Amino acid sequence: MTTRCLVTGAGGQVGLDLIRVLQARGYDVHGSDIAPRPDAAQLDASVPWHALDVTDADSVEALFTKVRPHRVFHLAAILSARGEEVPQRTYDVNQNGTVNVLEACRKLEVERVIFTSTIAVFGPGLPATVVDDVPLQPTTMYGVTKVAGELLGDYYWRRFGVDFRAVRFPGLISASLPGGGTSDYALFMYTDGVRLGHYEAFCRPDTRIPLMYMPDGIRALVDLSEASRGALRRCTYNIAAFSPTAEEIAQSVATAIAGVNITFASDPRRQAILDSWPRVLDDSNARNDWGWAPDYDLGAMTEDLVPKIRALIEQNPGLFDHDH
Repeated sequence: MTTRCLVTGAGGQVGLDLIRVLQARGYDVHGSDIAPRPDAAQLDASVPWHALDVTDADSVEALFTKVRPHRVFHLAAILSARGEEVPQRTYDVNQNGTVNVLEACRKLEVERVIFTSTIAVFGPGLPATVVDDVPLQPTTMYGVTKVAGELLGDYYWRRFGVDFRAVRFPGLISASLPGGGTSDYALFMYTDGVRLGHYEAFCRPDTRIPLMYMPDGIRALVDLSEASRGALRRCTYNIAAFSPTAEEIAQSVATAIAGVNITFASDPRRQAILDSWPRVLDDSNARNDWGWAPDYDLGAMTEDLVPKIRALIEQNPGLFDHDH
């Protein structure tokens, strides 16, 4: 029997790429989101699409009853920068939405739940290299709700046997519209570098946070979902790829976009969030338990990403227009 997967928040930055990879691995995939179905260029017509507001517990349970997924990838969330603009809504989507999904999984005995957590769960005063188990003192509503999501998942695993698994994503970079995260300065260096030839980043040049190219992030989710439960010593894992400074990203962009001019003007609100995040993650537990390792470093990402952004802008000239 083919394993059936349901992806919540499937219309976002991660979801559409995840659906394509799951399909390529032979899974029966269903997408769900509060947003309308993406167009045919983004989503294969064979993928069933379900309208779902994860804050509505009855709707979540009804959809799970209808689809009967074996695995749920719970991506639905409001990210850090957008989350600070609408903190109450962020709490509702991220906190109540996660409880609703876990409850539906418990009631319907879903085989596995894979959750996207984040480096925003951490807070100020971190060591130079951050391991899985450090005090979690986030400074954003996004981070607060993701800490709660990790703890809820661990509780549902211990109390009810719901097989909950999570990765803490670094800032993710891909050739797609960013989702309102505080790490978006990294992607904008590439997109504005291609379309405008310049970009003024909202951080200091010495800002350093963990980053990851989207293909590695997607593979981490799928690989963790396929790992034997017996090999996993915990529910939530750090995963890491590279941790460049903003200036080092700018230098990498300059190797692929001739004449690009990237400058820096730190925004105090967003800089404070960035400064509260880890600079380097220790992901040795993920490497040891389920064989995690990234394929891309900064240079390899730049080499792969710039041509993709050029092609997207040629096809959709206004795609990456944004309010700095």
